[in-house]
Amino acid sequence: MKVSAISYLLDAGPLIGFLDADDQWHEWSTQTLAVLDEPLATTETAVAEACHRLKKLRPALAIIPRLIAEGRLLLVPVLAEQPQRVEELLTKYPQMDAGDATLVVLSEVCPRARLITVDGDFRRYRRFRNQTMPLVIPERL
Repeated sequence: MKVSAISYLLDAGPLIGFLDADDQWHEWSTQTLAVLDEPLATTETAVAEACHRLKKLRPALAIIPRLIAEGRLLLVPVLAEQPQRVEELLTKYPQMDAGDATLVVLSEVCPRARLITVDGDFRRYRRFRNQTMPLVIPERL
């Protein structure tokens, strides 16, 4: 699948919420992701964050490689491809972590795609230095 054809990007939070029934965002994540019948793009950094947070839930953790193998989750190598842009974002936004920075860059690579997230900080982040990001985010954030 061409990167330009991607419609949705996935942050670590909704992936965790989808896989962890005890997560505060489980219901929202499950409902949101259940209606999408297309691959979701993300970064290895965001997946690593999700894996770290799911490390004690081994059955849930094991689903992530399966989603990748089935083509439901597409990994785009942002940090390796655009380290200077990631650094620029991390410098500009002190509260931003590396996973968020890679997703902002991925949003620049896939400008039509909407980011599925439970992180309200994405409302403040800007892609292309001044544009808001199209988000799928819970109303209460």
